[in-house]
Amino acid sequence: MSLKGKKIIIAVSGSIAAYKALYLVRLMIKEGAEVKVLMTHSATKFVSALSFSTLSKNPVYTSVIDNEAWNNHVDLGIWADAMIIAPATAATIGRAANGICDNIVTAVYLSAKCPVFFAPAMDLDMWEHPSTKNNILKLQSYGNLIIPVGDGELASGLVGKGRLAEPEDIFTYIDQHLSKKKDLTNRSIMITAGPTIEKIDPVRFLTNPSSGKMGIALAEECADRGAIVTLILGPTHIKTDHPLVKTIHIESAEQMYQAALEHYPKSDIGILAAAVADYRPADYSDTKVKKKEGDLSIPLERTTDIAQSLGKEKREKQILIGFALETNNEIENAKKKIQRKNFDFIVLNSLRNKGAGFKVDTNKISIINNDHGIKDFNLKSKKDVAVDIVDELVSLYNLKNK
Repeated sequence: MSLKGKKIIIAVSGSIAAYKALYLVRLMIKEGAEVKVLMTHSATKFVSALSFSTLSKNPVYTSVIDNEAWNNHVDLGIWADAMIIAPATAATIGRAANGICDNIVTAVYLSAKCPVFFAPAMDLDMWEHPSTKNNILKLQSYGNLIIPVGDGELASGLVGKGRLAEPEDIFTYIDQHLSKKKDLTNRSIMITAGPTIEKIDPVRFLTNPSSGKMGIALAEECADRGAIVTLILGPTHIKTDHPLVKTIHIESAEQMYQAALEHYPKSDIGILAAAVADYRPADYSDTKVKKKEGDLSIPLERTTDIAQSLGKEKREKQILIGFALETNNEIENAKKKIQRKNFDFIVLNSLRNKGAGFKVDTNKISIINNDHGIKDFNLKSKKDVAVDIVDELVSLYNLKNK
C-alpha cells in the first residue's frame, strides 16, 4: 500500500451516507496515513464531529471560524497529499464546480494543491439531472478525480445508482492513484493534440472531428508519472489543469508546426497525437466568400508535415512517437509511416473498430515497433490506453538511454 506517511483530508458533506466516511477514515489510519477531517454543518446532523475526532486523533474542522478561532483553510490545502470529499452531495459538487466558497469544505478545496477526489452520493434523479452531470464534467475539466458511484440493485429492490461507493472501493481507488509510478520524473515531453483549423474566410474553415481526448489523457498520464509536459493543443472544448502540463493553444497546422519546432528540440520525448490538416486553402479571403450560382472550387495546398520535419531533426537519444488513424491497409500504412517519419514507434487505431476514433471516450490500439513487432490491445478507456502507451514509452526510453 502507498498511504503510509501520507497526509489525507477527508471532507464530509451532508448525506445519509456520511457514516461510511468513518470506515474510510479507519482504513486510512490502518494503512499509516495521517488524516484530518472536515465537515459541513449539514454533515454534523448525521454523524458527530467527536466520532471523527476520536478515530483520526485530530481536531475536526466544521467552519472556517470556530468559536472566534481562525482555521486556516490555505494551510490545510497545502498540508495535504490528497483530499477526498466523501460523501460529495449534489450541493457540494455544485459549489465546488462553480467556485462557491461558503463552508470549510469548499474553502479548503479551492486552496488545495493536491489531487482532489470526489465520491458522489445522491438519489438517482439528482444524479441523472443535467445540472449535476454538467457540474461533474466541470470538476473533471479542472483536473479533479470522480470516484465511480455505486450501481445495480439494492437489497430493498431500489435502484442504487448514484449511491456512495463502498469505503473499501474508495480506498482502493485512491491508493492506486497515489501509488502511480514516477518513472518519468523530470523528463521533458512535448505532446500535440486535438484538431487544427484552416481558414477559408473570416467565417468558414476546414477541420476534422478530433476532440483531443487521447492527447490530453497522454499529457496527464506523463505528468502523473513525473514528466514536465508541454501540450500543444488545437481548438477543443476539453482542457487540462494538471500543474505539470503547460498548454500552448494553437489553431492552424502552421501554428502547431512553429510551436513544435520550438519545443521539440528542448524535449527528451515527442508524442504527436494531433489530427493535423494535410491541406489548407491556397488563398485566404479577408472578406466572407459570397454565394454564387453554380459550384465553388477552393484550391488547396499542402501544409508542412510536422512529423517528418521533427523526424529529420531528431537527436540520437530523443524519442518520437506517432499516431496513425487508418481505414484500410492499416498495418502496411503504419509501417511505411514509421520509416518515412523516423518514428520510434507508432500507435495505430482504425475507424473500422467500434468505439475507437474521434469524439469517444474509448480507443482500441496497436503499437507497432519495427524492432519489437506489433502489440495489440483490447478496447479500453482513453485514460487506460494512455497508460499502455506510456508504459511502452518508458520501456523504450530506458533501453535507448542506457
